[in-house]
Amino acid sequence: MKFFGLGMPELIIILVVILIIFGPKNLPKLGSALGRTVKNVREGVEGSGLLETAELEDEEEEEDDEPVKPKSKKGTAKSTAAKKG
Repeated sequence: MKFFGLGMPELIIILVVILIIFGPKNLPKLGSALGRTVKNVREGVEGSGLLETAELEDEEEEEDDEPVKPKSKKGTAKSTAAKKG
């Protein structure tokens, strides 16, 4: 099983290092602070409209991929004849 491209042994080593650095008493504080930070970042991104802008850009790219329809040539003969006459 892989998370973020890391296997289980790598994740266990990272968790052990974090446990050694911060200690078992500070891990709940660290986890709650990290959770609040992620929540604030999500709210900030949603409130700023960055997600809406990205969605609009995706829609524009999809529209660009559609083939261009040829314009009808109705009325062009009349306008050409009117210019000559």
